[in-house]
Amino acid sequence: MDKNVLKSSDLKTTKRRTAILAVLENSVVPLTAEEIYSHVIKNVHMSLSTAYRTLGTLSEKGILLKNLSQDGKTYYQLNSHQHKHQLVCTLCNETVPIDDCPLSNIEKSLIKQTGFTITGHSLEFSGICPKCAKHT
Repeated sequence: MDKNVLKSSDLKTTKRRTAILAVLENSVVPLTAEEIYSHVIKNVHMSLSTAYRTLGTLSEKGILLKNLSQDGKTYYQLNSHQHKHQLVCTLCNETVPIDDCPLSNIEKSLIKQTGFTITGHSLEFSGICPKCAKHT
């Protein structure tokens, strides 16, 4: 991640913000505030409420993407300004990234119809993973 992302968003570079960004940079799936906090607290002292406030600030500045999932939890991930696609198990919350983009043609059509400059999109499919399906 670009080390100037905080400065370019008019935010001070702090240990807490840097630690949160590092956790998300090293994750291949979106994480909840509690998951992020459990990683950060190993190296940087902060309260859970501080983690929530920091995540809120980073989301407001567009550094993070904040997504309310069908399980009722909010998940955070770095905003790479690219599209994201994933499969999410509704039972265990396993998340599997999808590499192919099934929305390319729709995106091109929307650009043509609306004149928007689309900077990214996300798509989430929900279902039951093979491991959970064995137990149902």
